[in-house]
Amino acid sequence: SLVRFDPLQRYMAEARRYPLLSREEEKDLAIRFVQAGDVDAAYRLVTANLRLVVMVAREYAKASRNLLDLVQEGNIGLMEAVKRFDPYRGVRFPSYAVWWIRAYIIRYLINNWRMVKVGTTQAQRKLFFNLQKEKERLERQGIFPEPRLIAERLDVKEREVIEMDQRLSSRDLSVDAPSRQDEDATLLDVLPNRSSDTEGDVADAEFRARVGEVIREFGATLKGKEARIFAARLVAEEPLTLQEIGDEYQISRERVRQIEARVKKKLKAHLLGKLGDIEEVL
Repeated sequence: SLVRFDPLQRYMAEARRYPLLSREEEKDLAIRFVQAGDVDAAYRLVTANLRLVVMVAREYAKASRNLLDLVQEGNIGLMEAVKRFDPYRGVRFPSYAVWWIRAYIIRYLINNWRMVKVGTTQAQRKLFFNLQKEKERLERQGIFPEPRLIAERLDVKEREVIEMDQRLSSRDLSVDAPSRQDEDATLLDVLPNRSSDTEGDVADAEFRARVGEVIREFGATLKGKEARIFAARLVAEEPLTLQEIGDEYQISRERVRQIEARVKKKLKAHLLGKLGDIEEVL
């Protein structure tokens, strides 16, 4: 009988052929790549972490029809991590790479959810990933998921909840479609011209990308409780509560808050040190 072909299982079987690396092997390979541009060393770093990409991609499986698409984007992020990894910082490569893997997967999801992008601000990204889950959670509790309540729970504005709900529930419409039946005019002909300053848009995009890079670099320097609080509270899509972190480390909520405040202070200093022109927005 015919056996159903599962491309993901075939991919995982191939990925398992490559052995995982020890901390010493990671550092040695990374140094060889940084100092001599050793492509074979970079190849081993990538192939040894293919399973890590799949693990991260599975976190976002419900947001995509094809998990392999997410894996492909995550692999691009993995290669970017190899290019940017500093082996002298004392951080293991997978701990650094997971930031780039997740960033590329999230960017792909946001850019390809629809032809029209639906998540371009931090609040919109939070709603993009959490709106439906929060509505379902409330409904299971027998509560009507009205926008005001969702906004309070997700710490966003009620107007943003309404706008995102409308975007996610509406269908895409081509601007080349006729504006009315039996007419040659298209929707594009009647849309107002709201073109922005292209040079300014590019500059803004480059600046945001640089800020994200500096924040990721900062995260890689943290250790212990500071690293955990930074990852689980400050940059997580679904932040843990102070109590959850406190229970994890058997410390008080107030102590977690103090550590978080210290991390925020360090982050601000790091951003100012790397990007002096960001001071006016901090």
